[in-house]
Amino acid sequence: MKNFTDLGLSQPLVDTILDLGFENPTPIQSQAIPHLLDKQTDLVGLAQTGTGKTAAFGLPLVERVDTGQSHIQALVLAPTRELCLQITNEFGLFSKHLPHLRITPVYGGADIQGQIKSLRRGVHIVVATPGRLRDLIRRKCIQLGNVDFVVLDEADEMLNMGFKEELDDILTYTPEEKLTWLFSATMPKEVRRISLQYMLDPVELSVKGTQVANADIDHQYVKVYPAQRFEELKRFLDYDPSTFGLVFCRTRKDSKDLAEALQRDGYNADALHGDLNQSQRDRVMGRFRNRQLQLLVATDVAARGIDVQDITHVFHFNIPDDLAFYTHRSGRTGRAGKKGISLVLAHPNDMGLLQRLERTIKVKFTEAKIPAGKDICEKQLRNYLQKILHTEPHQDLQDFLPEMTAELQELSKDELIQRVASLSFSRFFEKYRHAPDLNAVRGRKKRHSAANMQRYGVNLGFFDLEHKGQLLSFICKKTGVPGSAIGKIDMRRTHSSFDVDSSMSPQVEKGFEGLSLNGRSIYLNAENGKANGATKKSKKKRRHRKK
Repeated sequence: MKNFTDLGLSQPLVDTILDLGFENPTPIQSQAIPHLLDKQTDLVGLAQTGTGKTAAFGLPLVERVDTGQSHIQALVLAPTRELCLQITNEFGLFSKHLPHLRITPVYGGADIQGQIKSLRRGVHIVVATPGRLRDLIRRKCIQLGNVDFVVLDEADEMLNMGFKEELDDILTYTPEEKLTWLFSATMPKEVRRISLQYMLDPVELSVKGTQVANADIDHQYVKVYPAQRFEELKRFLDYDPSTFGLVFCRTRKDSKDLAEALQRDGYNADALHGDLNQSQRDRVMGRFRNRQLQLLVATDVAARGIDVQDITHVFHFNIPDDLAFYTHRSGRTGRAGKKGISLVLAHPNDMGLLQRLERTIKVKFTEAKIPAGKDICEKQLRNYLQKILHTEPHQDLQDFLPEMTAELQELSKDELIQRVASLSFSRFFEKYRHAPDLNAVRGRKKRHSAANMQRYGVNLGFFDLEHKGQLLSFICKKTGVPGSAIGKIDMRRTHSSFDVDSSMSPQVEKGFEGLSLNGRSIYLNAENGKANGATKKSKKKRRHRKK
């Protein structure tokens, strides 16, 4: 295996790399760096996100820039603000031995006047998003006529985000004799067009193919109807307290609603979507990077450019419309040799689509088992006991030890352990001790016979909930009844009716006892006269036809 010295990098740069903790180059670095250091050639590098692409082009770029010249010598284009800042930060780390190297990021959502001032002071490398760079060009605030190197990072993502026109426009302002280095996870026809139009006989390098998924990722799926997805997601989260993950949704509304629902249920989650302004987005991303958030719920567009280390899980609330997005989604986990899980919450009708995805990215999806309530309680309890076991006693508590011992002396060891567990895990025990086995109800929806159903009315409607799916989720969550036991739902503005398997009636009625929503009491009405607790008997009026 090559080391960084063997690649031809200068010793000061090698020392900087080793100080950063890098020992051996990744495959894309081993292939690309020798070409980019010495040869006057264009290059196309095909490698997935998380394979070390930034260093593959960043180290040669830092090495080749002449700090004795004051003009812009290198331009790096990236699809998102986050990736733009990440590249700038990494370049800064690579160039610690070059104190006079000046690198400036330019991107939307930030003060353009500050960026203009930075450019006027003189820079060697500009890292930019296409939209903001095009704006600066039109304002005549940046000159690209003497650029020696242009890097297009995540070119497929830039085109997916609709930057084709911007890229074409920007590249016309750069000299023909420049070197162009293009890096991409995939090679769709539009990326191929750019390489043919703007590059001269480029060297092509490929790592693990363009559509092959990371072998360190365990690809899983569960079959689930939309109304049950939220409950199933929470089971996976509760089963593994160490989860640090991303949840992908199709729309910004879905991501916002899901994050809010998770927050209401006590999960440390937030959403990243297009309705956020730049400062809000920065705040959310900062909390996620610092692990103040356990879960980030995002759309495909909003999540582009996210590069956060040690993500353990990627959850897909649906299979993406564009199958190529799946590789970008799942590639956020399983990095740097660490294992990760990518779990698809798939509608039963999506099995054909899942098989197509398997063929496209050449992986095998395994069906996951939804954690049972008992297993969740056991896992949470074990995790809590491990924390106790590895917690260092606080020395200041020594003064209170005699008093604490006297207070607890009547309890045996077993009684003390049981009470500590009860105090810490009452929420999980209450939630899961009678929870149904969701694996038993994931198949084809049960067709209910009217004779076996109990019909209820409830004073909840479109005024309170947006659609039938939310009402179904509300019922299941508050009563613990599986969605398969719920039959027909009729929903109106202020009230609704629903059928439930008669065997589940006591559980439904108990679940609605003392229930309220937004400060308003919720009443359940057994329409055929069976009622107790918080339910009310229906008073049906006979309708007389007017003569």
